[in-house]
Amino acid sequence: MEITKAEFVISNSEYKKCPAPNMPEYAFIGRSNVGKSSLINMLTNQSKLAKVSGQPGKTQLINHFKINDAWYLVDLPGYGFAKASKGQREKWQKFITGYILNRENLFCLFVLVDSRLEPQQIDVDFMHWLGVNGVAFAIVFTKADKLSKNQLDRNVSIYTRELKKSWEELPSVFVTSAEKRMGKEGILAFIEDVNAKNPIQ
Repeated sequence: MEITKAEFVISNSEYKKCPAPNMPEYAFIGRSNVGKSSLINMLTNQSKLAKVSGQPGKTQLINHFKINDAWYLVDLPGYGFAKASKGQREKWQKFITGYILNRENLFCLFVLVDSRLEPQQIDVDFMHWLGVNGVAFAIVFTKADKLSKNQLDRNVSIYTRELKKSWEELPSVFVTSAEKRMGKEGILAFIEDVNAKNPIQ
C-alpha cells in the first residue's frame, strides 16, 4: 500500500464525537516522546501531518486523519508524561480509555516503544491491560537507527522474552526508524491485509 492522500479530519477529547465508524481505524499510542508524530509523518509521506515536538506531551487530543479516503489513522496522546498535572493525566487517561474500549471500528492499536530502552513497566502493564480487555494491538519499536543491529536485535529479544512470561502468543512486531524510513512497508502492508480481511459493511 502507498499512502497518496492524508487529511486531518477532527480533534476532540470524547470518543462519542469521533467520526462515524464507517471505515477501519488504526490508532498510534506510546509513552511521551517515543517518536509517535515522526512515525506518523513518515508513514503518510508528510512532514507536518502530526505535530512533532521535542517537548513531551504535545499531543493532547484524539486526532483523526483520513487516509486514501479508505481508513482512519488516529494519533492518541502519549501516556506517562510526568510533567503534566495529576488532573491533566487523569483526564487524558479517561478519554483514551473510553476511546480504546468503545471505538467499534478500531481494528488495531499500534503501541510504540523506544527500541533503545529495556522493557518499561508502564508499557508492559499497558499491553497487559489491552490483552485483558481483548483489544487487538501490535508493537512498534521506534528509533531503531540509534542502535547498531546487534544492539537492536538484543533489545527486541529482551522485550519479547519479557512479554512471553505472561503471553502465550505475541502480537505482530515492527521495527522502525522515522529518520531512515524503516518499517514503513511492513506496517502499511499489515494494515492493507487487515482491511482486506475485515470489510466494514
